[in-house]
Amino acid sequence: MNSVVFNIRETGRWQQFNQDGYLFIESFLDSEETLLLQEACRKDATLQSHAMAVRDAAGRKTNLSLWNHPGDDIYGTIARSERIVDATEQLLGDEVYHYHSKLSAKQPKVGGAWEWHQDYGYWYKNGCLFPDMLSVFIAVDPCTKENGCMQVLKGSHRMGRIEHGFEGEQTGADLERVNEAMKVLDLVYCEMSAGTALFFHSNLLHRSDANLSDNPRWGLICCYNTKHNDPYVEHHHPQYTPLDKLPDSAIREIGARPTSAAQKFLAQDEDDTSRRLEVDA
Repeated sequence: MNSVVFNIRETGRWQQFNQDGYLFIESFLDSEETLLLQEACRKDATLQSHAMAVRDAAGRKTNLSLWNHPGDDIYGTIARSERIVDATEQLLGDEVYHYHSKLSAKQPKVGGAWEWHQDYGYWYKNGCLFPDMLSVFIAVDPCTKENGCMQVLKGSHRMGRIEHGFEGEQTGADLERVNEAMKVLDLVYCEMSAGTALFFHSNLLHRSDANLSDNPRWGLICCYNTKHNDPYVEHHHPQYTPLDKLPDSAIREIGARPTSAAQKFLAQDEDDTSRRLEVDA
């Protein structure tokens, strides 16, 4: 598996990422690593107790736990592993650092939708001059149309940043521009098996439907910024912080270790992006 990760440029996947704005890597976590991640997520009382309930326009909620600095648990170990850091640096062309991570948990029948948005739509407001950033969505559970898998507009990152405002409790992209983009760009449903990773550009338009199925849809999302893009504004996510990269073997060694009680999570009222968007409204 890992040879394709470490040879992204040689295999042409770098060009694919630049053209499409996203890249799938199947079996990014092998079966044993995936089971360890699933076990940790389901049993992690600390992680779940710090989850924010983010509601969509219909009032359905997604539980979102968010932290800035990777800890000595399975989530932080994955975020600092060679395979994810090396792949990210190849795609972005520079040293990267951990911007934040989050666990997005859509429970069966009640898990909410996410509106169309770009991550850079609001990271821009944090003082990041360039969209030289990406996120890695790692499927904890199988992601299907029925349980609200991610949807992307293929190539939409090449449109540049779109204006964003509020859609319920979420930050959403200008729907007039999104609707026009949908006329000329392919809509892709990102159905994924557990352990698959989706690398996607910070300007890629993406959304997801509510989970009305009988199955959970959880995902670990690790977000990275480039060293040269150090934010000029102090905000609720970190400025450049060197990353302590770990060998891939550390994932198995750490096992299903849950979050430490000392881990600091971001509370909903600490997100000052909302304040910056309101200033521009």
